[in-house]
Amino acid sequence: MEDTLVFVDDGFFGLVKKNFQKEGMRSKKYLQTFRNICKKESLNLKHLFIYTCPPFQGPKPTKKEDFLMSRYQSMTKMLRKKKWIALREGRCQKYFNEKNEEDFCQKGVDALIIMDMYDTKENYPDINTIILIASDSDFVPVIERMKQKGFKVILYTYFDRKRGSRFSTSNHLLKIASKWVKLNEKDFEDSTNETNRT
Repeated sequence: MEDTLVFVDDGFFGLVKKNFQKEGMRSKKYLQTFRNICKKESLNLKHLFIYTCPPFQGPKPTKKEDFLMSRYQSMTKMLRKKKWIALREGRCQKYFNEKNEEDFCQKGVDALIIMDMYDTKENYPDINTIILIASDSDFVPVIERMKQKGFKVILYTYFDRKRGSRFSTSNHLLKIASKWVKLNEKDFEDSTNETNRT
């Protein structure tokens, strides 16, 4: 079975996971999803790259900010123990949206993904197929360049046509990928036959 690398925009992935969890009201798996996707593509998950950022912390963190940071640190501690996972961190920026409400966004994450994808040939010379889990059109140039280098780039994304939805994906991104797949609830299901990796 051919090896692959999986690159995950965790901010986007977390929203999709939460969306399916809300709809089905069952806890959705995290790492299992990436194994499921590779299995569906008949690929072996060689290495998983997760791109995230710590939650926002004010000068005097609130109880909620402390709680979110504690949960984040527990999760990242678990991920860092796994040799088959690379964790890359950007930063979280607070801003006020068009409704003048407090909101947050990740900064620097896309650049980290692009750098690691671009270095695939040098760091993993035997890899020919990669999987990207994202929705941002900023990835169009790097996907185009990867394809020119001979890579197959499979895009896993999610979008809907609901008014005011947070889920949209650029048509250009869909067209430039070697293949694209819309994430669905089954991708998040646990597999009782799957053995745990350490």
